[in-house]
Amino acid sequence: MRLMLGFAAGLVGIALAMPTVAAETPKRGGTLTFMIPADAPPSFDAHRESTYATVHAVAPFYSLLIRINPANPSSTTDIVCDLCTEMPQPTDDGRTYTFKIRDGVRFHDGSPLTSADVAATWNYLVFPPQGVLSARVSNFLMIDKIEAPDPATVVFRLKFATGAFLPAIANPFNLIYQKAVLDKDPHWYEKNIMGTGPFKFTAYETGQSIKGVRNPDYYDKALPYLEGFIAIFADKQATRVDAIRADRAAIEFRSMPPSARDELAGALGNKITVQEGDWDVASAATPNHKKKPFDDVRVRRALTLAIDRWGGAPGLSKIAILHTVGGLVFPGSPLAATKEELQQIAGFLPDIGKSRAEARRLLKEAGAEGLSFELLNRNVDQPFKYVGAWLVDEWSKVGLKVTQRVVPTGPWFDAMRSGNFDVVVEAPGYGIVNPPLDVQKFLPASVSSENYGHYEDAALVELYEKMLHEPDPGKQRALMRRFETHVLNDQVHQIWGLWWHRIVPYQSYLKGFKIAPTHFINQDLARLWLDK
Repeated sequence: MRLMLGFAAGLVGIALAMPTVAAETPKRGGTLTFMIPADAPPSFDAHRESTYATVHAVAPFYSLLIRINPANPSSTTDIVCDLCTEMPQPTDDGRTYTFKIRDGVRFHDGSPLTSADVAATWNYLVFPPQGVLSARVSNFLMIDKIEAPDPATVVFRLKFATGAFLPAIANPFNLIYQKAVLDKDPHWYEKNIMGTGPFKFTAYETGQSIKGVRNPDYYDKALPYLEGFIAIFADKQATRVDAIRADRAAIEFRSMPPSARDELAGALGNKITVQEGDWDVASAATPNHKKKPFDDVRVRRALTLAIDRWGGAPGLSKIAILHTVGGLVFPGSPLAATKEELQQIAGFLPDIGKSRAEARRLLKEAGAEGLSFELLNRNVDQPFKYVGAWLVDEWSKVGLKVTQRVVPTGPWFDAMRSGNFDVVVEAPGYGIVNPPLDVQKFLPASVSSENYGHYEDAALVELYEKMLHEPDPGKQRALMRRFETHVLNDQVHQIWGLWWHRIVPYQSYLKGFKIAPTHFINQDLARLWLDK
């Protein structure tokens, strides 16, 4: 387990600072109203989706096998049981993990949960049948088989030992479903909800809201504290800010820009609490390698060379949830590039004039001077629309003529999956900071179902396999640098932007919220309570 131990040691330095507050006794009751900054989730099935719009809507209805410790969400290595009874110690030289499943857990239809449900869920996640999408299947490359030898035991057998395994299992998208439902219709969870979580589903109004009530049969009898919740979908920032200011909602869990934070704090004073910190989500633009001229690496390289990241970051951080210049790896982690290393990659040279001159030369050489194309974007204000406007302006400085096509979340995903775009604004985001897994998104589409560049690259897969298997932290870091250089510089499979900054202002009567470097974890709402 040396890989994870070395990685964990370095992450101590990047844990988010949490406010120190006196211990308070939670109060029971009340309904939490919160905002989800999207028009609607593309589906309710977290196994196939990669968006907060799904997780924020359905996480309260489900359980996980293991998860990041809810009491310590800023940690990236403090992993605890949810449906298991204790964290297992690996055997067979780190290749076998045996989980004991809690007794007395029931699905919301009253049927008992057993190891068969957990094993069935994981077999669908790791080995999806034809026609079933498992968005993070590449996260589970180390898993050989999953077994349920008795009703209380689930065994994971790995192909090789790796510290990336437990974080892969703890991803907050890995909701546990019912075997009987999956066997009957593996697509049922796309449009329906039924889990074992702290809240029971009561209503969904398409594009309007989703509601839940306290589950009296939840396995932890002390939880949840809330009597229920209402999540309101609103893709307009002004709507969400007004709702919190008028106390029609208490919080938006994703993030708000600096202007909204300042507006709410100025209007409500100590009635508003703010938590913020580094966010394991980045902005990026993905060229469609199947469309000309984006199949030409010279054109892709010109696109990245045209962008002034160092000059753009200070201004963008004042108006958007964008902040840090970095590469593929979460800034500050042991595997992240230093500033000096980063500046060796195309598009990160401090001399933007030199970079743009090279971009023009490459476009001319490729016969793509004055190229016109469409940038597909998601209709979420922060920071998608800001990123899109910034990219269009940056590319215009090397003679490119770019127009935006802004679409709702569902059609955005559909277009990426089908390849119906030229270049698309993406937001690579991860449930847990774990670079060996995080960078899997950039593996070819045949390996990673979350890769929307529609390219193949056998050399990149080989390089990744070496990195994933490498137990020595120093050697693994060197392999990560080669991987990053291949993706961003040599082949320019991805055009990297800026890393995000999470800002969460909320009504001070909401208690129990602790910010994390991801907006995906701890969304079951079980430990939140209202002090009013």
